[in-house]
Amino acid sequence: METMSLLILVVLGTFLIAGGLALLRVLLSVGRTLITVAANMLTGLLILICVNMLPFINLPFNLLTILVAGFGGIAGVGILIIGNIAGFI
Repeated sequence: METMSLLILVVLGTFLIAGGLALLRVLLSVGRTLITVAANMLTGLLILICVNMLPFINLPFNLLTILVAGFGGIAGVGILIIGNIAGFI
C-alpha cells in the first residue's frame, strides 16, 4: 500500500513540476513582449522629442502623436513626420 501512495506522489509531483515549467515559459514570453513594447515606446517618445528640436518640424505633443510615436517607435515617428510634411498634422 505504501508503494502505491509513493507512486501517486511521484506522478503528482511530476505533473506539478511540468505545469510550473509551462507556466514559467508563458510568463517569460509575455514578459519579453512587454519589455519589447516598453523599449519601443521609450525609443519612439525620445525620437519624437529630438525631432521636435529641429526648426523645420513642429509636431504637437497631444494624445494622438504620443500614442503613434509610442506604439510605432521609429516607424511611428516617421509616419508623423510624413503627416506633418503633407499637412495632416
